[in-house]
Amino acid sequence: MTSEGSLSRFALIKAVLGPIMRLMFRPRVEGAEHIPGDGPVILAGNHLTFIDSMILPLVCDRQVFFIGKDEYVTGKSLKGRLMAWFFTGVGMIPVDRDGGRGGVAALMTGRRILEEGKVFGIYPEGTRSPDGRLYRGRTGIARLTLMTGAPVVPFAMIGTDKLQPGGAGMPRPGRVTVRFGEAMEFSRYDGMDRDRYVLRAVTDSVMTEVMRLSGQEYVDMYATKAKAA
Repeated sequence: MTSEGSLSRFALIKAVLGPIMRLMFRPRVEGAEHIPGDGPVILAGNHLTFIDSMILPLVCDRQVFFIGKDEYVTGKSLKGRLMAWFFTGVGMIPVDRDGGRGGVAALMTGRRILEEGKVFGIYPEGTRSPDGRLYRGRTGIARLTLMTGAPVVPFAMIGTDKLQPGGAGMPRPGRVTVRFGEAMEFSRYDGMDRDRYVLRAVTDSVMTEVMRLSGQEYVDMYATKAKAA
């Protein structure tokens, strides 16, 4: 699909579903002015439940592109086709994240989006929180900002897990808050995108801001490890 086609479908989805989503979730948006009006930017935040990826694109003025599981767009049922239409329309790019090459594919896709001057959304935890706490961020976020020079705007989803506990089933109506922090830039680390200590420091800086915005308890462990325990 062309960039113009994607934008027109995004505008249609936002016009049709936006009022329904606002009525159902009554989102309170704070700090949206921190998102630059043009140029590349990374939105990095916490991930509580499935509907986070539905709410974030609809509360931003600019289209947000993000990586999603390819299973979200491969369903053949009516529900599967509707999900594919929605998610690709709002900016999800399906990537097979299984196997050794999945992470590289996601990273390169994010880099391409940013080099095109667009908005890329990412959940540094890499998966939904298993218990509502904030888990250790993976360093892909740091590599992206250092490779592209794009600023990072941290954000926090607050209350979505109360409306869709466990991340499954139909969400119930209620109020959610989406809170954006000030843009962060890391130009002082130019050329150091392969230094693992720098990557960890940048990632931890972003996660500290996400923690401040969300008020979540922080766990210095990857969420995938906590789920497997």
